[in-house]
Amino acid sequence: MTLVTGDEELLADRAVGEVIAAVRAADPGADVVDLVGGKVESGEVTRLTSPSLFGDRSVVVIRSAQDLTKDVVSEIVSYAADPSDDAVLVLVHPGGVKGKALVDGVKKAGARVVTVSKLTKPAERLAFVKAELKRAGRTVSADAAGALLDAVGNDLRELAAACSQLAFDTPGKAIDEAAVARYHRGRAEVSGFTVADSAIAGRLGDALEQVRWALATGTAPVLLVSALARGLRSLAKVGGAPRNLRGGQLAAHLGMPPWQVGRVQEQLNGWGPVGIARALQAVAAADEQVKGGGADPAYALERAVQTIVASRDGR
Repeated sequence: MTLVTGDEELLADRAVGEVIAAVRAADPGADVVDLVGGKVESGEVTRLTSPSLFGDRSVVVIRSAQDLTKDVVSEIVSYAADPSDDAVLVLVHPGGVKGKALVDGVKKAGARVVTVSKLTKPAERLAFVKAELKRAGRTVSADAAGALLDAVGNDLRELAAACSQLAFDTPGKAIDEAAVARYHRGRAEVSGFTVADSAIAGRLGDALEQVRWALATGTAPVLLVSALARGLRSLAKVGGAPRNLRGGQLAAHLGMPPWQVGRVQEQLNGWGPVGIARALQAVAAADEQVKGGGADPAYALERAVQTIVASRDGR
């Protein structure tokens, strides 16, 4: 039995994938059953983990394990004390108080625990970028890793995708800052950060052109909305920081790299709390529209950009 606990979804998915890969390396025909905690019925885990007449192995994955009912939790804790040789049970729990009885019970029973907490510190995210590129057989300088973080942001899924694309498309073994800059300048489809920068700076024409180009080259609308939201949240975060903090102290307080703090401080010119709030509301509306609430994601994005630009001087 394996318990994956923590709130970083990408790392949790990878931990589950590693368990499945290990089982299938020993038994390529192993069956995988993927369940959601709130929908698991009493007796279902016992049925799925019972020894097979044919000796087939199985992997039972239960995500959102904090939503399991008390009966199912008791069933799993009992199973953990005497697990089947033919089944591997993987529980995915986000951490926190909800479902603590399950976590404590399976830990006490000896379950293997994999912790996948959010990477909140700049140094942790830099290490993640370096590790991703190392997995791809590449090396990256500290400046290049920082530039990639600055361009893509802190979302690990987006960072992992950017690292994969950069490793695939950039020749040579070493990746430097110039390679990152060339890659992101030349490919509007990779990230929406240029759209966010233009909108926040009040350059309406540039932002709308970049939105249309990004959509035309295959960028998912939800990624563009995410970039807009990230840029505005950074404005709110830096703008609301204590005035007595400077330099490294400010960066440490905000959990942001110093170069990013400096760039956001420059972007804050022309922005006030009211304008930021209005712009964030527009992005929230666009997020709902591009995720199925509207018929035209492109229109929703353009409208959000227009509102952001119009909100810039709205103190």
